[in-house]
Amino acid sequence: MADAAGIEIVDQVLLPFEFALRRLETLDDVVEAICTMRVRGAPLIGVTAAYGLALALRRDPGDAAIDAACASLLETRPTAVNLRWAVDQVCAAVRGRPPEERAERAWQCAGDMADADVECCRAIGEQGLALLEKLRTERSGEAPLRVLTHCNAGWLACVDWGTALAPIYRAHDSGLSVHVWVDETRPRNQGAALTAWELGQHGVPHAVVTDNAGGHLMQRGEVDCCLVGTDRTTATGDVCNKIGTYLKALAARDNGVPFYVAAPSSSIDWRLHDGDEIPIEERDGSEVRSVTGRAPGGECVEVALMPEDSPVRNFAFDVTPGRLVSAIVTERGVCDASREGLVRLFPERRSHD
Repeated sequence: MADAAGIEIVDQVLLPFEFALRRLETLDDVVEAICTMRVRGAPLIGVTAAYGLALALRRDPGDAAIDAACASLLETRPTAVNLRWAVDQVCAAVRGRPPEERAERAWQCAGDMADADVECCRAIGEQGLALLEKLRTERSGEAPLRVLTHCNAGWLACVDWGTALAPIYRAHDSGLSVHVWVDETRPRNQGAALTAWELGQHGVPHAVVTDNAGGHLMQRGEVDCCLVGTDRTTATGDVCNKIGTYLKALAARDNGVPFYVAAPSSSIDWRLHDGDEIPIEERDGSEVRSVTGRAPGGECVEVALMPEDSPVRNFAFDVTPGRLVSAIVTERGVCDASREGLVRLFPERRSHD
């Protein structure tokens, strides 16, 4: 929610134990919120960064201030391409304008971006619903359609609706019986803490499983499809998403389970043609060394999980090659995970081919 003085976000580090809003009124507030993952999810990071740039221009609309604000925002999370996309959009809107007009134009641009994200996610929900309905008609019996997802790609990760969860919400609301297997998604537990919380709030049947249970469920025929989001997708259909996604795609391919990726156009990086080119964020090892939970007395505490002297590597994302992706779901339709498939939906990008 945005007003004349700032924006309000859901402080996601407090979930699922506390739902609280946090107010951001300066560029530094926005940078801190993105770095600490109070705000997370590629689409939401982009929109929040756009508002952060607008807030910075309210204090100083000069060219040097624009450059400094952009640099600060782009350093926060290197993998999600929505961040650069949003910053570039705002910069393009204000460059060349008189300084006194820049802050208001940036604010308007960020608001337009937020509205567009809602519509984009709604459309992804409709496109993905058609896929789920098709899968349901191909199955016999009355059992729910069983969908496995990884990380959180719901409304918490966007302005509203979400990407990978949008088709699930649409399916549930339309009366199509679904059951969601929710990967816990270590080390930040975005599945267990955020996706499970979201689905519970919406009344969608689900169960949290450990990250390594997905292959077992697929072998037993208990997964009808995988549906995940993306932080960056190349022009050739390679998909970067939360660490562990690649392993799910491998298990899905081995067991003949469709593996779908919900990708808004703002998450497609048309400059890249190979997943190896995507920068993979490596976060602080403290996220792996400890976990926050609720103690029997009700207070939230941080608990150590391993020997203090054990080295830790904390890779935040991995890349799933397009050959393992059954289809990409965008706001414009569903396509193969390939250069040809994406250009068919986005013909204006053919020049990048």
